Amino acid sequence: MKLTGRDAQAYFRKPDTTRPAVLLYGEDAMRVAHRRAEVIEALAGPEAEAEMRLARIPASELRGDPAMLLDAIKAQGFFPGPRVAFVEGANDGLVGPIGTALEDWREGDAQIVVTAGVLAAKSKLRKLFENDRAALAIGIYSDPPGRAEIEAALAKAGLEQVDRGAWDALETLARALEPGDFRQVLDKIALYKLDDPAPLTPEEVSLCAPASIEAELDDILHVVAEGRSAEIGPLVQRLEGQGVAPVTLLIMAMRHFRVLYALASAPGGPQAGVQKLRPPLFGPRRDRMLRQAQGWTADKLETALGQLMDTDLSIRSAGQRAPAMALVERAFVRLAWVHNRR
Repeated sequence: MKLTGRDAQAYFRKPDTTRPAVLLYGEDAMRVAHRRAEVIEALAGPEAEAEMRLARIPASELRGDPAMLLDAIKAQGFFPGPRVAFVEGANDGLVGPIGTALEDWREGDAQIVVTAGVLAAKSKLRKLFENDRAALAIGIYSDPPGRAEIEAALAKAGLEQVDRGAWDALETLARALEPGDFRQVLDKIALYKLDDPAPLTPEEVSLCAPASIEAELDDILHVVAEGRSAEIGPLVQRLEGQGVAPVTLLIMAMRHFRVLYALASAPGGPQAGVQKLRPPLFGPRRDRMLRQAQGWTADKLETALGQLMDTDLSIRSAGQRAPAMALVERAFVRLAWVHNRR
C-alpha cells in the first residue's frame, strides 16, 4: 500500500504496529535516515538496539544470504518486547528475499523496515510494497515540511503555545535546515521554555536558531529585492555550501516577493498596506521591506513572481539537466535586473 501526504504524516506520528513492513525511499539519504530512525524508535522503543531487539541487515549481506531476513523476523530475542528487522540500502535485486519474508510474516514476528534510494515508479521493490495489502511504501522527498508536520514536531518537543510571529520564524527554519538540525533547534527551544507557560515568541526562536543560515537567508532575499546583483552569486554559493536546498531559496523568495506585492498593490500605497499586513512585520525588517516595496511597482512584482514560479517548475521538471542552484542564481539576477529597469 502506498502512503502519501497526510496519511504518511499520520503514520510517522504513530506507526501502525499491526503492519508487517514499511519501505522508506528517496533521493535525500539524510531525510530517509531521519524518518527511519523515528519509525524504528516508535515501533521498538529507544532501547531496541541495546536490548538486541533490532537486527540490522545491510543489503550486501542479504544478497549473499537470502535467508537472513526471514531468520531475523522469526528469531526470538533474549529481552521481551517488540522487534524490528532493518534492511538498509535495498534495491530491486532484493525483491526475492524481501518478498519471501513478507509472505511468511505472522503476528508476533519482527516488523520489517526497509530503506532505499531513488526508486522509479516501475521499480520492482516499490511494486512489491505498494501491491501488498498490509505492507506500506512511503516516498521521502526534499520538499519543505508543511504546517502539520511542523506542528507534530513541536508537540513532540513539548511546545504547545506558539504565537503567530514565532510560527513564521519556525517555518523559515524548517525550510532552511535539515530535519535533524531542525529537531535540535526544537529541543533547544523546549529546554529554553522549560516551565515557562508564556507563548513562544519570534525573539526566542531567533535566540535558539543557527544564526548564520537564518541571517544569510534574509540577506539573499534583501539583496535580490534591492537589485544588488553583484552580491547574489557569493551569497548563493555560501548558502549552497551550508546545505540550503535550491527549492528552499525559491520558496523563501516567493514568500518575500508576495509580501512586497501585497504592500505595493495596497490601496493607499505601501505605507497603508503595511498596517494591514498579516502576519505583521516588526522593527528593522518592517522598515527595510517597506523601502523595498516603494522601489517596485505592482507590475514589476507580478513579473518577478512569474519568473520565480517558472524557475520552480523548471527545477521540478524531470527533464531538467541544468544544476538547480544555477537556475536559482540566474532567476535572482534576473529579478535584480527587473528592479533596476526603468
